[in-house]
Amino acid sequence: MKPLFVKHAADFGKVAVLMGGNSAEREISLRSGNAVFNALKHQGIDVIAVDITENILKVLSQLKIDRVFNIVHGRGGEDGVLQAVLGLLKLPYTGSGIMASALSMDKLRTKLCWKGMGLPTPKWFVMQNVADVDECINSLGLPVIVKPAMEGSSIGMSKAENRDELVTALQKALQFNCDVYAEQWIYGKEYTVGILANEALPVIRLETPNTFYDFDAKYCANTTQYHCPCGLTAEREQDLKALALKACLGLGVSGWARVDVFIDDNDSAQLIEVNTVPGMTDHSLVPMAAKSAGIEFDELVWRILETSETK
Repeated sequence: MKPLFVKHAADFGKVAVLMGGNSAEREISLRSGNAVFNALKHQGIDVIAVDITENILKVLSQLKIDRVFNIVHGRGGEDGVLQAVLGLLKLPYTGSGIMASALSMDKLRTKLCWKGMGLPTPKWFVMQNVADVDECINSLGLPVIVKPAMEGSSIGMSKAENRDELVTALQKALQFNCDVYAEQWIYGKEYTVGILANEALPVIRLETPNTFYDFDAKYCANTTQYHCPCGLTAEREQDLKALALKACLGLGVSGWARVDVFIDDNDSAQLIEVNTVPGMTDHSLVPMAAKSAGIEFDELVWRILETSETK
């Protein structure tokens, strides 16, 4: 990892940590935001915490700040909307820009981009209503996992092993008012690759007794296991890192991110999604990967804040 290029806390000026928001991931964002706020404050940075509950343009225009650490997960914070507001106000901010944020938040468009690049991602089928269920089964077979395209933290996702479960999963996902798709179920092992300043962090292998790595496994359960080292050969891990970086490059992702990927039973990598504002809670993956690389939480937060200088 490259040396720090911002040497003094005062060089950042006054920093606003934006958290909360109104998405389904609000509570996780508040947990992440408080952890980030405390880490910045601990390092002597002039920082304030801002829970986004009102008109963000009005709120930010009234604050005298020099830059933003964005830790608002989900819609409104991770989808290009907040990035557009910050750009309008000419405030440097952490993470990806408008286009990359919008593309990455939309898992369906992400897959379309990857397909256009020739990158591997599981087959999928877009469903609009129950009339699409049989065609979906004919196209993908069973089981599948059903996803609302614009939600994070596995919110609204369900595994379906038969037609009735697929109907139920579709009805659940449609409640989130966005595109819904079914994705071919991948048998294999799940990995995640943290990205920091265009470098890949050590790969983590995830293992959960749950049906899949769902909201409970991510943020609540103590039964999820995180393997780092991930168990891959050094060469295979480097290949996975290179794939993750290429997946980010194709979407225009910058600053920091987390790429989720499976290696299936045929030893083929399958890209799942990119998170451009990953979690920073005590269960979160980027801090785990950074720690494995010798980067403690305070330093990680400093390094992420540095990415606001490079946009």
